[in-house]
Amino acid sequence: MAWKWLSTPVRSPSLQLGELAENAASEVDVYTMHQPLGVGAGITAFNFPIMLPCFMFPLAIATGNTFVLKPSEQDPSSTMRLVELAHEAGIPPGVLNVVHGGPDVANQIADHQDIKALSFIGSTHVGSLLYNRAAAAGKRMQAMMGAKNHCVVMPDANRSQAINNLLGSAFGAAGQRCMANSVVVLVGEARAWLNDIVEAAQKNESGAWYSA
Repeated sequence: MAWKWLSTPVRSPSLQLGELAENAASEVDVYTMHQPLGVGAGITAFNFPIMLPCFMFPLAIATGNTFVLKPSEQDPSSTMRLVELAHEAGIPPGVLNVVHGGPDVANQIADHQDIKALSFIGSTHVGSLLYNRAAAAGKRMQAMMGAKNHCVVMPDANRSQAINNLLGSAFGAAGQRCMANSVVVLVGEARAWLNDIVEAAQKNESGAWYSA
């Protein structure tokens, strides 16, 4: 079966049990079986080179699949160390594999007939291309693309804390993360904070932290 985005390897045994319905009809029992797909693959973005692979290969392996991981060509070193640690922990040779490269390698993964499922985290443009390409090759495709937060500030919010959190979300990691806040909705009296938010944003400096 394909790995589940929100589950953890610890829950995998119960998730793989399947279901049984006896006497669904006269002398008919109905059951489901969860079986590994075979080879899964993951292509991850540059901004979280440790966390993003951990969304993918532990779940794939725990559910009986092997895995091919392509980290971002911009910062592969920490991902490689993570895979080394996984091998040291006992993952057998050939179960967790790493390939390096850019768009050509990503396209090969999307096209390869032995890879049955592909998970991608990155930009909307690249994810859309890979989704269409992998789907055309008959793969199960999971594409998480260009996520940004929308934030609603209620009138009873703490002003200082809310402004600090807005700026930290919008400008932390230069906005290169899915938790980055790109849209703010100010409700009621909080609308009066707009000028304060603008002023604080204009004072923002690299490496500095604003306190309202």
